[in-house]
Amino acid sequence: MLRICAVFVLVLLPVAAISAVTGVKGVVRVVDADTWDVGGQRVRLFGIDAPEYDQTCKAEPGGVWACGAWATDRVRARYDGKVARCAAIATDRYGRMVARCSVAGQDAGRVLVSEGLAFAYRRYSMDYVADERRASAARRGLHGSRVQSPEQFRATRRATSTPADRACAIKGNISSRGERIFHVPGQENYERTRISTRKGERWFCTPAEARAAGWRQARR
Repeated sequence: MLRICAVFVLVLLPVAAISAVTGVKGVVRVVDADTWDVGGQRVRLFGIDAPEYDQTCKAEPGGVWACGAWATDRVRARYDGKVARCAAIATDRYGRMVARCSVAGQDAGRVLVSEGLAFAYRRYSMDYVADERRASAARRGLHGSRVQSPEQFRATRRATSTPADRACAIKGNISSRGERIFHVPGQENYERTRISTRKGERWFCTPAEARAAGWRQARR
């Protein structure tokens, strides 16, 4: 009897942990196509993966275009300022709430995949695979171009833009106006910031080290 009770408790623990985080409702501010601020809470949309803001795609028959910026702009035009209700599923390594969000009663993740603005993130969910296949067959949105999966794009970018010491992951960036700004992991523009040592940009191990070198922290 005691063994049965112990198993029952173990089965219930994950459910209780998930149900303890209910989610958030609020006005949407689109950070990028699959990352929103909802009522001031940073939210990563569950089950989808959109191109990174600086990602490019190859148009057919030729040419390169800024598909990541395009997808973000389209999502921003559709959802910025609208009210979303998000049901929390998990928290990612950047501290963001991973959630399924709906706007006007529609699952936003499904809408974005169906319109070719994002892809089904198969590593985490198969919920939107059928929607992606239909969008691909219709050559809708991103499917009208040759596009690298966002996950592969990020992996390639990390391989070509990583610090010599992996513990020193703070990015010291120099803006177009010559301002020295550093970004720490988890900040809004961290992932899209590229470091060019030829321009005098560099990696730091701590915020204190960056400040001592004359960099200020990014505001968000």
